[in-house]
Amino acid sequence: MGIEALAGATTMPQLPTMPTVGGTDSTLGTDQTHAAGASTGGDFGNLLIKSLDSVEAMGDKASDLSVQAATGDLDAIHDYTIAATEAQVATQLTVAVRDKAVAAFTQIMQMSV
Repeated sequence: MGIEALAGATTMPQLPTMPTVGGTDSTLGTDQTHAAGASTGGDFGNLLIKSLDSVEAMGDKASDLSVQAATGDLDAIHDYTIAATEAQVATQLTVAVRDKAVAAFTQIMQMSV
């Protein structure tokens, strides 16, 4: 299951590129070192990408185990059941977070200046 499948028919607007921690933002011409974010080792965009990759990996693992179960190569069926449930819950959480983010974005865009 790819990231595109999580988005479904809804497409989200392209967000501006976030500067990296300690990097230089070429549009501003200034150093964008974040004192609070520097200790975390990354920014929100990287965290989001890692989370989506993790959800995709869970889905891939469940898919691989389902093929093994169908071909009779899987020794313990509970491994597939656990992997499938983890992938399902992770996908549901991702969709819920996406829906909340879209709702917040929509609400912000409807605010009058």
